[in-house]
Amino acid sequence: MKNQFNRRDFLKLASLLPLGMAPRLLRSVNNPPQQGKPQNVLVIVFDAWSAYNVSLYGYPRNTTPNIDRLASRAIRYHNHFAGGSFTTPGTASLLTGVLPWTHRAFDLNGKVAKPFVSRNFFSALQNHYGIAYTHNSWANTLLRQFSQDIDELIPRELLMIPSTNTFITRLFTRDDDTSAVSWERNTHLSDDGSAYSLFLSGLIENLQEKKIEDLKPLFPRGLPTSKSDIGFTLERAREYMLGRLTSIPQPFAGYFHFLPPHNPYNTSQKFINYFNEDGFLPIHKPRDIFATSQKSTLQNDRRLYDEFVLYCDDEFGKLYNSLEKSGLLENTWLVLTSDHGEMFERDIIGHISDVLYQPVVRVPLLIFEPGRTTGMDVHDYTSAIDVLPTLAHVSGEPIPEWSEGIILPPFARQSQIPERSLYALRAVKNGKYAPFTIGSFIQVRGGYKLHYYFGYSQTPGDGLVRLYDLNSDPEEMNDLAALKPETTAELLHELKAKLKLVNEPYL
Repeated sequence: MKNQFNRRDFLKLASLLPLGMAPRLLRSVNNPPQQGKPQNVLVIVFDAWSAYNVSLYGYPRNTTPNIDRLASRAIRYHNHFAGGSFTTPGTASLLTGVLPWTHRAFDLNGKVAKPFVSRNFFSALQNHYGIAYTHNSWANTLLRQFSQDIDELIPRELLMIPSTNTFITRLFTRDDDTSAVSWERNTHLSDDGSAYSLFLSGLIENLQEKKIEDLKPLFPRGLPTSKSDIGFTLERAREYMLGRLTSIPQPFAGYFHFLPPHNPYNTSQKFINYFNEDGFLPIHKPRDIFATSQKSTLQNDRRLYDEFVLYCDDEFGKLYNSLEKSGLLENTWLVLTSDHGEMFERDIIGHISDVLYQPVVRVPLLIFEPGRTTGMDVHDYTSAIDVLPTLAHVSGEPIPEWSEGIILPPFARQSQIPERSLYALRAVKNGKYAPFTIGSFIQVRGGYKLHYYFGYSQTPGDGLVRLYDLNSDPEEMNDLAALKPETTAELLHELKAKLKLVNEPYL
């Protein structure tokens, strides 16, 4: 864990020093001379960004032209899995290096268990200046938990367009999500023109409309928003982020978690209707027992999402160019990934369903290594929990003893990578500190992916088991559970043994 006294107290003292002196003195206090120049670490997360919708990974629509071009010098991971299917477990696994059944942040807007408050990305990179930001209020819940190890946690509302919600969330910092929703109900006019408070809603709506008047032409579908604010832009976040990264002490450990392409899919004017009538027809997949939507809206929502991905791609391209121009990339490990995916199939839209098909759990991972000029493809099955130990390893920090992940190839030799199973889960209906009695789990090993759903009304008795061969059937169309009973039984036995083990402390 970081030496809180040295860094925290020093920062307070540094505020009294002449501008420009503090960063130099901070480096000397916290970073004694080392062999070679310490390297920065920068993690960029686009929220709800599925590898399934990325042209780099074979998606028919060219959704990521800039990332595809830049990836020619990156290490490209083709089979990378999130820890869960929505923000809380996905982000917590990425930042702690353990699975949701270990850190226990698998409830809606949940927090990690007490031991992991001090076991995180920032405490692991203890000799780096920690800086973080997110548009996502649920991800911000986790960053606030880790704030004792973050030197600079940028306030979420700073990069949002100021609104009355911003004022409310500042008043109720420990419950900003609920307070914003309550305020929204009182002040926002619904489609039928009603609100809890007609006087406040009319007054506030007029004031807020004036603030976004200049941006409206740039975002015809509406500004990107988390729904509890009046909007934000990636342009503003990118510019602010660059300003801070070129000003703070080095080496730094940065975590920047942007909300797009999370719904609502409000892309910029540049990409409106970009894929309209392009003739793309995805594979038809039958309605799932957990379906939440009607197929009539699936393809339109997919198109809107793909056009929002274009906006993310465009902004990442600009960010990369600016980082390169500044010289930071000469000494910075840059990681691009996501916390979870999004799906538009089987009559399911988004990521709120209890299923764990590939679009919601397979996410992009690219690592840009300082000095690397040639790309590399890694097809091993990898997990979000591997990112933390890998970044600790490549930046010269000790590997966190608590991490459940491994050092990713090519930074670990193939002979050092153990045979293992990957897991992801969704258990929002289960008690946080209770044994699992209802939930969705997947296990991936040897190219096979086992789905196990139990405790739901749709899965009575012993639950539902499905088996897919991801090598020959990446679309998960052919359930092999009945055709390969031995493989199914072996994987299910292993998964149940794992569940029994993680349940023991909560029995």
